[in-house]
Amino acid sequence: MTAPTRIAPPRTPRSASALIDAEAPVLAHNYHPLPVVIACAEGVWVEDVEGRRYLDMLAGYSALNFGHRHPALIEAAHRQLDRLTLTSRAFHHDRLGEFATRLAALTGLDMVLPMNTGAEAVESGIKVARKWAYDVKGVPDGRATVVVAAGNFHGRTTTIVSFSDDDTARGGFGPFTPGFRTVPYNDLAALEAAVDETTAAVLIEPIQGEAGVLIPDDGYLTGVRELTRRTNCLLIADEIQSGLGRTGRTLAVDHESVVPDVLLLGKALGGGIVPVSAVVARREVMSVLGPGQHGSTFGGNPLAAAVGSAVIDLLETGAFQSHAAELGTVLHDGLAALTGKGVTGFRTRGLWAGIDVDPSLGTGRDLCERLLQQGILVKDTHGSTIRMAPPLTITREELEGALEALARTLTVTVAAT
Repeated sequence: MTAPTRIAPPRTPRSASALIDAEAPVLAHNYHPLPVVIACAEGVWVEDVEGRRYLDMLAGYSALNFGHRHPALIEAAHRQLDRLTLTSRAFHHDRLGEFATRLAALTGLDMVLPMNTGAEAVESGIKVARKWAYDVKGVPDGRATVVVAAGNFHGRTTTIVSFSDDDTARGGFGPFTPGFRTVPYNDLAALEAAVDETTAAVLIEPIQGEAGVLIPDDGYLTGVRELTRRTNCLLIADEIQSGLGRTGRTLAVDHESVVPDVLLLGKALGGGIVPVSAVVARREVMSVLGPGQHGSTFGGNPLAAAVGSAVIDLLETGAFQSHAAELGTVLHDGLAALTGKGVTGFRTRGLWAGIDVDPSLGTGRDLCERLLQQGILVKDTHGSTIRMAPPLTITREELEGALEALARTLTVTVAAT
């Protein structure tokens, strides 16, 4: 694995430790980042303020599916910056119709509600589902429920943490929003028992990313789709991390040919340039919204629509999905070779992996810091699990280099224990 030539001349060299220290008194401590300060990036490579290069194996939690500063996306953004960046939805603009039409076609659904962040998309999807339950299904006002899965991660707003079982995200933020029922993930019987005449929707991640890339059994998503149809409630698929090429298909639900009633997208939809999210739904469902019932000043702005349309250009070729599927085999086989050699288990789908490391070797955070010294950027989740989700532009050589770095790190760690 060979890093490319210098990405860009650094500005006046600065000490990473000094910059990190400068943040501490003034920046809210709601993250615990690794001790690296990135100054520039291109493709799958980033460079810190001291000139060290790293292979980005996290890709902004899938926000950078197409790599840092993909030239087609940067060009689209530059073109739009020279014309128009914001109107608010008080007026029409010339980019929104194209973006919405193409996103609906890409996903096989009918109507688009453009927003900005993933959490906004989830909140918007919940509102749409509740409105549908009252206006279409006939649920008595104020009684609509949404069934969710344990171990979920849909964001950190007050409503969303109300149905989280993550103590860190939830603790200290009550009182919580009612109207949610939690069932075990990947358990159709438990889901069926929780659905009743008040159920507006089942909200689920086709693959639970934050939980450690948990992949349900074959047939589970099909079963959820059949159950929601039979019981007249909506299926909301949160594909904010799993969607737009990450798993080797355009959407993770495509692996079982499932079409949800409501689809939540974000992260990669903005190409790593601007925050873009969307709720995409069947016409019957989305049509329950009327003027003034939901909105966003920046949602669907011209710059976001231009970048989002350029993202759709890339996905329509199918090349990124195919590449993710092909290299997904390399990722799977590389991790299989490390099983029993510091890796106790793993799960992969396309270019996405949750890797369980022997706890005796340290926490996930410990492993991430050791990989940082090897020039690899990854992130931990829950104990001794780390995630890999590189940009879909990564080459086989670069991926194999990252796996070799993981093997070296585990070998050195085992020798030290």
